[in-house]
Amino acid sequence: MASPHDRSRKDEDEDDPVDRMISRTGCAEQHYAVQECMGEHQDWRICKSQVQTFKDCMMNFQIARKEQLMKQRQKTFPESAPS
Repeated sequence: MASPHDRSRKDEDEDDPVDRMISRTGCAEQHYAVQECMGEHQDWRICKSQVQTFKDCMMNFQIARKEQLMKQRQKTFPESAPS
């Protein structure tokens, strides 16, 4: 039997929009590490390194996504590109 924190399972019942969103960022593993740490310790201060790793991953995703959107915008609207 899989543990409740085993996110490799693909149950149709667990169609959580937050899980889907985080999976698209590439930071799901770090997110689940935070969840597991919090479930075990019930104290975010003990989980600071997991929280920081997740935060760094999300920041990197946001930067990459912003760059991707800027490139798409420049292709779609070349006249609005900065000089």
